[in-house]
Amino acid sequence: MLYLGDSLEVLKTLPENSVDAVVTSPPYDGLRGYSGLNFDQFKIVANELYRIIKSGSVIVWIVGDQTINGSETGTSFKQALYFKEIGLNIHDTMIWKKVGMQFPETNRYYQIFEFMFVLSKGKPSTVNLLKDKPNISHGRKNSGKQREADNTLSERIGTKLGRTIGEYGVRWNLWEIGNQERGIGHPAPFPVKLVEDHLRSWVKPPGVVLDPFMGSGSTGVAAKNLGFEFIGIEMNAEYLEIAKKRIG
Repeated sequence: MLYLGDSLEVLKTLPENSVDAVVTSPPYDGLRGYSGLNFDQFKIVANELYRIIKSGSVIVWIVGDQTINGSETGTSFKQALYFKEIGLNIHDTMIWKKVGMQFPETNRYYQIFEFMFVLSKGKPSTVNLLKDKPNISHGRKNSGKQREADNTLSERIGTKLGRTIGEYGVRWNLWEIGNQERGIGHPAPFPVKLVEDHLRSWVKPPGVVLDPFMGSGSTGVAAKNLGFEFIGIEMNAEYLEIAKKRIG
């Protein structure tokens, strides 16, 4: 289901406890060429998302910060802390490392990442950590010591001691994924693979995935690819048409 409208209003029409996962990258700090949410508007959206997601569901909130008058805004942190204030857990703070930057800085290191806050309503009902990181110690036996609270070393204990290290392990919480799919007609599409990897990690099909700031429809494409139902909300009619074509 695709809606043309303002998330501030459309979210109020969705029933509570009806959504299994939210993956979205909201307009923040005016970095995408159109105005972002002010904090009062954000709070309305946050409270509605809390209402409509099921217990055990997650919100993947992909945001960054603009630099204004020599200082980063801190919008991302303010939003994450507000989600916690209304009852969500900050289950994981992740980094999306892009492969290119929007523009070079002149007095600070080049900006090439965004935060991915994984927010959960209670304990996540699904945790499927992706194991595709090559292990440099592949084939070696697991052994060694562990550091105790008093800073002393003791023999490592546990079921993994002595196991042979596998070829692949759980990936880090810094994901390096190409940041744009060119020629779509949207100024800042985020990659379908990024969404797919989050959906594989935090929710099982069948279920309902929501993107309240749909843009070009990357979340919808990923949801369709993995067998989920999708709800998308977009207030720009041109972008909605792009999303319709991509999602089919």
